[in-house]
Amino acid sequence: MKIKPLADRVLVLPAPAEEKTIGGIIIPDSAKEKPLKGTVIAIGNGTKDEEMVVKPDDTVLYGKYAGTEIELDGEKYLIMRQSDILAIL
Repeated sequence: MKIKPLADRVLVLPAPAEEKTIGGIIIPDSAKEKPLKGTVIAIGNGTKDEEMVVKPDDTVLYGKYAGTEIELDGEKYLIMRQSDILAIL
């Protein structure tokens, strides 16, 4: 992949949404909760005020509305600031 986030931004591959059924009824994709966990794919160089703490292949938790969704090579990713990441698992 040829994408390099700038400054303190991080490219994250979200974990797949869990398939849930309620009493035999399958929940449609549009009603599924967005996953709040993902894998770091690429990181920027940081800024003079903020050193990059996460690294590629880290599994991270992030806020529900964190990041901007982008699609590359048919795969959906999130690009967000490092400060939007809540924890490293």
